Amino acid sequence: MKHIFIVNPCAGKKDQRARIYEMADRLRDEHGLDCACMLTDRPGGATDMARKLAETGEAIRLYACGGDGTVSEVANGIAGFANAAMTCIPTGTGNDFLKNFGPDMEKFRDAENLWDGDQFPLDLIDCNGRLGLTIACNGIDAQVAESVHQYSGSPLLNGRGSYLASVAANFLFRSIGHHWRVWLDDEQLEDEFALVSMCNGRYYGGGSTPVPEARMDDGVLHTILIRKVSKATFARLFAPYSAGQYRKLPADLIRVSTAKVVRIQSAGDIVTCVDGECSRSREVVMRLADRKLNFFGPKGCSPNATARIVE
Repeated sequence: MKHIFIVNPCAGKKDQRARIYEMADRLRDEHGLDCACMLTDRPGGATDMARKLAETGEAIRLYACGGDGTVSEVANGIAGFANAAMTCIPTGTGNDFLKNFGPDMEKFRDAENLWDGDQFPLDLIDCNGRLGLTIACNGIDAQVAESVHQYSGSPLLNGRGSYLASVAANFLFRSIGHHWRVWLDDEQLEDEFALVSMCNGRYYGGGSTPVPEARMDDGVLHTILIRKVSKATFARLFAPYSAGQYRKLPADLIRVSTAKVVRIQSAGDIVTCVDGECSRSREVVMRLADRKLNFFGPKGCSPNATARIVE
């Protein structure tokens, strides 16, 4: 079996290539593993690398070394390949995906905890053909993600701080709400919406938890819909929404659905963000992907470690 480290040298605020190379060397020297490191050189590069490796048919374990974007790219490359599995070594700023593993998140920083770890399948969201691990969001939360890079370079802001700065900027200077037609399976809604977001995992935006009961391997996706609200109401509701307390919010403003297919249509651009990667379109279709992702992590870990029952 080959162990390949796919490294994004631009992830995070400092270059961690030397640390990754050292880990790969240690696995080779101490465990006799067939290890190699590959550097990404462009957006989408990790997907192409991962897919080419999976297409060889050889048994491989891939280590996505970067942030949530790198993890998502590798996942898009190997989803559906029985011979390929992946994990991640966080070198980004937010690393929201690994927050789903709770206290075991820290163990992912060292490949020694990963190379012989447990393997298990994860569900994926298919959003207009792009596969997502955690959350596919549309509306104000996607607009925040689209502009968060403007603040991520500041030495004064961490991943969560950059997200909150973007929230404040969007709150002050952009509209909260868009006229959309939304289908939840066969049910059609037409209204002004602030956001429509489908959740497989529980975290985005540096730690916001819109649907805390979402589980990453149960074949169920939770979609949260919030109607347009005033800026004063947005400011009041943001904290409980971010903390996963949607059941305490006004029922006429918020709804959570387990529809299998969610479609959004708009006369204008819909800003969509899947695992931190943003795009624009006039129609968005989100559903459970027909492919699973083979994932491995520290022994005994669970992608549902922080899932909780909402009463």
